[in-house]
Amino acid sequence: MNKIRKTHPVDAVPSPAKISILSLQHVLAFYAGAVIVPLLIASSLNLDPETTIHLINADLFTCGIATLIQSVGLGKKIGVRLPIIQGVTTTAVAPIIAIGLATTGGKGGLAGLPYIYGAIIFSGLFTFFAAPYFAKLLRFFPPIVTGTVLLVMGTSLLSVSANDFINYAEGTPDPVWLGYGFGTLAVIVLAQRFFKGFFGTIAVLIGLIGGTIVAAIAGHLDPAKVSAIGAADIVGITTPFYFGIPAFTFTGVISMIIVMIITMVETTGDVFATGEIVGKRITQKDVSAAIRADGISTLLGGILNSFPYTCFAQNVGLVRITQVKSRWVAAGAGVIMLFIGLIPKAGAIVAAIPSPVLGGASLALFANVAWVGLQTIAKADMKSSRNAVIVTTALGLAMLVTFKPGIAGVFPEWAQIFCSSGMTIGAITAILLNLLFFHVGNQNEPISAVKMGKVAIDDINLMSREAFVATFRKVFNNQTWPLEQAWEARNFTDVLNLRAAIQEAVLTADPKLQHQLILDYPDMYQLIATDAEAAAEISQDIGSLALDAATDEELAQLKEISEQYREKFAYPWVAYLGIYDTPQQIIAQGLRRLENSPARERIALLSEITEIANDRFDKIVADANPIIASWESKYSN
Repeated sequence: MNKIRKTHPVDAVPSPAKISILSLQHVLAFYAGAVIVPLLIASSLNLDPETTIHLINADLFTCGIATLIQSVGLGKKIGVRLPIIQGVTTTAVAPIIAIGLATTGGKGGLAGLPYIYGAIIFSGLFTFFAAPYFAKLLRFFPPIVTGTVLLVMGTSLLSVSANDFINYAEGTPDPVWLGYGFGTLAVIVLAQRFFKGFFGTIAVLIGLIGGTIVAAIAGHLDPAKVSAIGAADIVGITTPFYFGIPAFTFTGVISMIIVMIITMVETTGDVFATGEIVGKRITQKDVSAAIRADGISTLLGGILNSFPYTCFAQNVGLVRITQVKSRWVAAGAGVIMLFIGLIPKAGAIVAAIPSPVLGGASLALFANVAWVGLQTIAKADMKSSRNAVIVTTALGLAMLVTFKPGIAGVFPEWAQIFCSSGMTIGAITAILLNLLFFHVGNQNEPISAVKMGKVAIDDINLMSREAFVATFRKVFNNQTWPLEQAWEARNFTDVLNLRAAIQEAVLTADPKLQHQLILDYPDMYQLIATDAEAAAEISQDIGSLALDAATDEELAQLKEISEQYREKFAYPWVAYLGIYDTPQQIIAQGLRRLENSPARERIALLSEITEIANDRFDKIVADANPIIASWESKYSN
């Protein structure tokens, strides 16, 4: 009989009506961040209004294509197939402006655009081919790094929300605009609190639409934006190489490659965050597929008169708020963006949303990105002073640059790209400090679990093979090969990852090694019938000394089962002794196992050995049972 496969929430397809509304919510949350990049570039390069509109249309159109590539996938190795929206990376703004000014003698204008798009095309190709190599560096991105990147990403982006939230008039915040910002945020919070089901998932959309309607009724919409709705064309199509054949400069290409390297880090953080939210384990292949999608989308951006692409953090925050995990909702948003990119008038309507309304919504979204970062950081050892230095230093520098962006001006021009935004400097700091503390210098000093009480996961990742085996020597009786094989699987992202590596080493080993391991354990009669002093010599497990209450009749039964077991299977009868096991329960278990086939019982033996190893493992590793601890915390009230 065929098993019915349960569809993962990521692959579930909501009804057309739900997809339409949920996708529109993503577009509205994304829109302001998407169009700000072409607006900034056009303004800085002194481009005329017609060119500016063309850049916006090209941006939105390519955003739609990029989002479909990332969420739906292109072939087997392009696109991570998660609910991720692609948008233009703000990291590219300063280098693009620099290329445009440098190639035109500081004048700007259309003449610099071919050099900009040449650099973008080259960097897109570089990203596409570098993706699998960058993905192999995932061991340098443990939870402490990816969590810190997300934390600084969310907190740094709050400054963008603040600029939209507050409209300064002569240095004083305008109470009306503050009212729209706080009102939008309040509506979102109340909708999440009191609405259930579908309406709870569109809380951000309710806030955006509600705030815009109130502003329209009160006459507070920007007149210029309202006029732009009527003046905008109904249809506008971007064509490849609209501004001429791409041209190349060495410094331009290098600066854009640096941008894409930084973008790879941001994308890695976003993919891990999305995977955490939707409950999907992220692997090397996933990161490689996501970065390849960034590369192909950036290449298309250069061809279609747009800019470099990356995952949009605010939409990651929206997935976290709504808990709508379907990638087809993101794909629907991509389709909507395609249409908006072809219909300038539709884009003008969305652009009329007041900035403080957008600010109130984005405040909720960006704060949720920071919250996901905190949740990820919590998977690391929170007692480790090294982890504390990584998080606090990265966060501190990110906030320094966010609060005082002019500080980047004191650095040489080539270095300004690395320290011009809080997100960038925070991410780079977290990565470098992780390398310093956990990968540089002598990491082979043995760490004694006895001396430390319980060893932390970050200390385990520093161990040489010899130190690792010495630390976990008591997890198995005499055989050390499971530990040697498990060590090969480092770096371990968390305790569960380490435990799984040890278990898999046992369960997937060569049968000859498994045979030696099984023979290394005493049978149940030998373990239970011996006195306390002798038991301590042959076992360290809980329960081994708790069965001295076995009666003579029970001991006789245990002996008989052990003999029958060895005669049938040619192995000692090995079983994990839990704290609630009694002689009667052990006898009943033994009788059931005598009914197994040899092949089935071999699997049962290895499973019992891994249970014994789990118990011993818990005595060595700090915070060894995160799932149990989380469960008990959840239901302790």
